[in-house]
Amino acid sequence: MMEDFVKCLVSALMLCTAWAKQPNVVILFADDLGYGDLACYGHPTSLTPNLDRMSEEGLLFTQFYTASPLCSPSRAALMTSRYSPRSGVYPGVFAPNDVGGLPLNETTMAESLKSVGYSTAIVGKWHLGVGKDGMYLPTHQGFDYYMGIPYSHDMCMCDVCFYPDLKCSDPQNECNHGYVPCPVFENEKIIQQPAVKINLTEMYIDAATNFIKEKSEQSSPFFLYMAFQHTHKPQFSGKLATNSCIRGEFGDALAELDWGVGQILEELEKDGVSDNTFVFFTSDNGPDLAFKTHAGVQGSLRCGKVSTWDGGQRVPGIAWWPGKIRHGRTQELAATLDLFPTVMKLAGGKMPSVITDGIDMSPILFENKKSNRQSFVYYSPYSTPQTGPYALRLGQYKAHFYTKGGSCPGDYPDEVCRGKLMAHSPPLLFNLNVDPSELYPLDPTEYADVLQEIEKVKKDFESTMVWGESQMARGKDPSYEP
Repeated sequence: MMEDFVKCLVSALMLCTAWAKQPNVVILFADDLGYGDLACYGHPTSLTPNLDRMSEEGLLFTQFYTASPLCSPSRAALMTSRYSPRSGVYPGVFAPNDVGGLPLNETTMAESLKSVGYSTAIVGKWHLGVGKDGMYLPTHQGFDYYMGIPYSHDMCMCDVCFYPDLKCSDPQNECNHGYVPCPVFENEKIIQQPAVKINLTEMYIDAATNFIKEKSEQSSPFFLYMAFQHTHKPQFSGKLATNSCIRGEFGDALAELDWGVGQILEELEKDGVSDNTFVFFTSDNGPDLAFKTHAGVQGSLRCGKVSTWDGGQRVPGIAWWPGKIRHGRTQELAATLDLFPTVMKLAGGKMPSVITDGIDMSPILFENKKSNRQSFVYYSPYSTPQTGPYALRLGQYKAHFYTKGGSCPGDYPDEVCRGKLMAHSPPLLFNLNVDPSELYPLDPTEYADVLQEIEKVKKDFESTMVWGESQMARGKDPSYEP
């Protein structure tokens, strides 16, 4: 008994010592990267040495989820630790001419960290609205510095994507020629339009590493949100990555993302702050299967982007903090929603005084303990107050109340992934520990007690859900395009 007490005391003292100085925070956020895309998650032809290094030196999550299978609602949840219906970021994604955006009365991770002395920056894709006179840009949402395209780069013309002058592959002809050319903002000023894709990642990484260097020299705690445009379609890459990978265009784009990750880790080490920086890598949602070999893969999971099957929302998750985070793999349940409360505990701050959906991951990261997250709710980007969540996971069991195909080609071999909305009563039930591909539904009669417990958790959760005004329903105004 005394030995256990001493171990607990030593562990607590180590944590207190580690966090006596506010740690820096770096979130590396990929776009449309699937669960099966990285070499460290089993892909045989991806070239990702820096992310592989992160996984070898850090903690790799095998059951990590993003809060939505689509860009804007996923990013809203990351920034607020709230499922997107609460903030009104539904249905779908923000376009350049949308009137709405992430409501300014929502408290972001950047605003909370700023309140406890952090310098804050976002580099890359924002996708939480532009609005009139740029009112929803990151500089109005808690970020001291911003550089990037404020939405997906397919919401503009597709031109040159691969060094030196190769055109973009756009097999579905979905690059939008109806909006203005993609702008690159620095704070609230456009510094390049159209964006030059073959130099874009290098420009982003220069901005990110300069921010790290400057704040390290000032001994100022910092938060860097590095939101890569990669690997959203159309794929692109510059001189270093083009034709670097046998996986083709997607492989080149992924290799360029990986290079950027390596540059950021190298800068942290060069500036002597890697031992006081919490770094987390993940993706906004699963792969866009509509683009076949021009897009990512979901590994052993079912379906992809836009779908609430696990291929749409289970994503890579890698935590890295030399000397603080244990290295290895964890099967514990966690989600992007959990990053905000985890970071605020590390920073010595408080969460906003509203209902949030995240749970502190510290026991998994630092104490080799079980996750405090027992359940996860799957909202489709097209959920309504009438449907509520499409699915709910409790422990290893996942119940689908509704299913709908995601972003999928008409000839995709799994018809479920291209299917129409279907309601299920009783719900489809799967044991994800033995059937991660969600192929073999369990007998609802045999598992009636499990379904009953899931229904109770769902009811309790939905009693807390107040749907915000839909920001996408506020309309469009072409004059708002930057």
